[in-house]
Amino acid sequence: MELGIGAFGDASRDPITGTRISEAQAIRNVVEAIVVAEQAGLDWFGLGEHHVPEFPVSAAAPVLAAAAQATNRIKLSSAVTVLSTDDPVRVYEQYSTVDAISNGRVEMIPGRGSSIESYPLFGYDLQDYDRLFAEKLDLLLEVNRSPHVTWKGTTRPILTGQYVPPRAEHGQIPIWLGVGGNPNSVIRAASLGLPMATGVLGGSATRSATNAQLYRHAAEQFGNTPEQTLVMLGSPGFLMRDGKQAREAWWPHWHQFMRTVGEQRGFLPPDRASYDRDTGAGGGLLIGSPEEIAERILLMHEHWGHVRQYIHIDMGGVPHKDVLQAIELFGTEVRPLVQRELGSSSVDQLMGRVGQPLVTAAS
Repeated sequence: MELGIGAFGDASRDPITGTRISEAQAIRNVVEAIVVAEQAGLDWFGLGEHHVPEFPVSAAAPVLAAAAQATNRIKLSSAVTVLSTDDPVRVYEQYSTVDAISNGRVEMIPGRGSSIESYPLFGYDLQDYDRLFAEKLDLLLEVNRSPHVTWKGTTRPILTGQYVPPRAEHGQIPIWLGVGGNPNSVIRAASLGLPMATGVLGGSATRSATNAQLYRHAAEQFGNTPEQTLVMLGSPGFLMRDGKQAREAWWPHWHQFMRTVGEQRGFLPPDRASYDRDTGAGGGLLIGSPEEIAERILLMHEHWGHVRQYIHIDMGGVPHKDVLQAIELFGTEVRPLVQRELGSSSVDQLMGRVGQPLVTAAS
């Protein structure tokens, strides 16, 4: 089991103090958080793409490149790249550049994304939601496989063998498919032979684990190898040494975040009773003490069988110092407890990437 952190680069107003940091400071905070995550012994850091004032990290690759210069070991990833409204060739070029700067530590999680603000921003029609993602994912996988790309679709001009530089130095960039709760998306990951990145965003920690069962069954039917059939799981999370104190401290930030999202998408925010239930022993919000969070991850692993767990802390204006302290606890205290029970094999080992020879790009 690997453990990591997900982030959006939060610039939300603090619901307690009323203060709000600048969008530029939110981006600088992400770079500092990645450095602290590596120092705490964590394995992975994923950065999500949004185009809203609350989450100003609209371009994850340059932020990850800055973090690559300040770190040596931690894996750096998108979480997710909203591929439907981007150019897959450009996405590959950006992440292969980060791969070079980081000496092979980059990953990608393309997904359709739960936010839609990028569609009007870049001139795409939501009616093309499914077609855009299917075609662009196909192209991204082809660019990752082959330096000279031949491809034809309806969402961008054709490619007739053009070379796409720079090539990732150690072979293909690991690509996980970002999946929500749609069973068709789960089956898509299996049909493409891709590892699956999904999330538990509240409710029961284990109820939606049927998606993992569906994924593995479909992967078996498609003849996928164990190296292709891996699950990564993300959840909102926050830690303090005292679990009750952590739940009290995080509640106003979670409530504000959910109220903002609810106003954008047309639903009411959860009340305190549902928050208390979701942060309890069987809930999907990983809020509490290090011991409580480790127990929850082990419970989730029994049902999900996942190989990487990450938590997302920076939402709703959580003070940056509290984010950093939670990251440190997650790495120094939760990670050893989890790995004592599940082992410490890296995802690279499980993917069969350790010891892979260098690949020189074709000229």
